[in-house]
Amino acid sequence: MDKAKEIVTELKKSYAIELETIQNYLANSIDLNGVNAEKVKKSLEAEIALKLKHARRLAKRIRVLGGRVPGSLELPRDQKLLQPPLDSEDVTAVIQGVIRTEEVAISQYQKIINLTDGLDYLTQDMVIDILSEEQEHHRLFLGFLAGNQKVRSSGVAE
Repeated sequence: MDKAKEIVTELKKSYAIELETIQNYLANSIDLNGVNAEKVKKSLEAEIALKLKHARRLAKRIRVLGGRVPGSLELPRDQKLLQPPLDSEDVTAVIQGVIRTEEVAISQYQKIINLTDGLDYLTQDMVIDILSEEQEHHRLFLGFLAGNQKVRSSGVAE
């Protein structure tokens, strides 16, 4: 496969990740309950708009590079850890799912950065920008995890 097609293929993977994440963030931002859930729900809700912005940027770049933006039936779904938990008060499961999903996205964006290095600086710059936002959200949820574990171990809600 030539490099241009490989770049488009990887952009499509990122596009799929962003759209699936939107679905799961939406579900979790509505379904999650409990004393410690509110700040997580608000963060997920706010992040939906950013994820949609990422998906739009990726879709436009796919098109510019000569690819076709995939429809829903062409997109894989595999975010098992980000599914809404059966226990709607399991905030920790949602936080861990977000962290893992962000790690997958970060790894995918780093792959594209390496793939485009020296070949496609416009795509690389766009992906670096998206990557920085993914890393910021990852750090935020690592903080939520630490805070939630602290609350759970003390038995006291913040």
